[in-house]
Amino acid sequence: MIQEALKEIARGTAEIIDMERIEKLLTKYYDDGTTYTVKAGFDPTAPDLHLGHTVLLQKLATFQKFGGRVQFLIGDFTAMIGDPTGKSATRKVLTKEDIVKNITSYTEQAFKILDSSKTDIVYNNDWLESLGAAGMLQLASNLTVARMLERDDFSKRYASQTPIAVSEFMYPLLQGYDSVHLKSDIELGGTDQKFNLLMGRQLQKAYEVKKQQAVLMMPILEGLDGVNKMSKSLGNYIGVTEEPKDIYGKVLSISDELMWRYYELLSEMSLSDIAQLKEDVSTRTVHPKTAKENLALEITTRFYNEELATLAKEEFNSVFKAKNIPTEMPEFEMQEGIWICQALLDAGLEPSTSQARRDIKQNAVSVSQEKISDDKLNLEIGEYILQVGKKRFAKVKVK
Repeated sequence: MIQEALKEIARGTAEIIDMERIEKLLTKYYDDGTTYTVKAGFDPTAPDLHLGHTVLLQKLATFQKFGGRVQFLIGDFTAMIGDPTGKSATRKVLTKEDIVKNITSYTEQAFKILDSSKTDIVYNNDWLESLGAAGMLQLASNLTVARMLERDDFSKRYASQTPIAVSEFMYPLLQGYDSVHLKSDIELGGTDQKFNLLMGRQLQKAYEVKKQQAVLMMPILEGLDGVNKMSKSLGNYIGVTEEPKDIYGKVLSISDELMWRYYELLSEMSLSDIAQLKEDVSTRTVHPKTAKENLALEITTRFYNEELATLAKEEFNSVFKAKNIPTEMPEFEMQEGIWICQALLDAGLEPSTSQARRDIKQNAVSVSQEKISDDKLNLEIGEYILQVGKKRFAKVKVK
């Protein structure tokens, strides 16, 4: 049983530091029921979550199944600094009103995945505000400026003479101190958080907590384009508060290759069942579209219910039918800026670019249901349905 639990915990992870400690915690739980704590921090910088955020929540839910008690840390104090991870400039500081609003929205969405009876919501303002000037100075003495500048984002900003606020240096220290105060056994985060996560281990040792947390890092989930990190700013995201039909349709729009990544990181199917499904798809026992529909149904059901998910599927199919768009069509990946005539040729919709040009001039070519007349059009990053005449279709993802 422990080995099966460890296999599920390791599923989809990018890196685990101190797996031996995790195994000991699980063994203790199965021997005498002793629970352990699993911390994950969330800065309430936006009111809504997308599927990229839920990768971490899914892993926390996995730990809950195997004896873990989640410390769902709201960084209401650290949000007033702003996490500098991956930022090329100092981040805008949130107001307390923004933070309160975002916290309410975050927790409501999180409990669609987490077991609330096995979750403690904690706020780091409760202990960081009282740390005081002396406490802050003691904390800051645990890290040198040279060590901080080893961070890739800080080193790039320093080299380009982009301002770095001194308060930003405090962020990883404060995140690490959260682990000291909470005496966390395990901390989860994204791969971009490695520096901050390791700070928790370092500070637990410095403050003689008598334990050092294990660290588990999850990969960054690619967005709908299959290339970039899922992000609202890039428009390649699936929000968990979107309408059921939109969640369903967006999941169905991902590429066949990306589908397996989503299955691994987002589905509750077992690894063995996913492996079997992948084998069935490769041997054409199951159509890729069927596998994708099942994934879309599962994810939509998670944030709504089975009835609404099924209605979303029916609505999606009826819309395609009404527009005479087939629900199954060949898919192609192309490079940003590709010439429309070349795209039509590469997708097998035209025998030559000259014929493509003639068809465009004759108003026989549509891009995502819009007739086009510009035969010099270049396709930017995004997803398109190319159509020639009434019966020739192809889905194109431009990266």
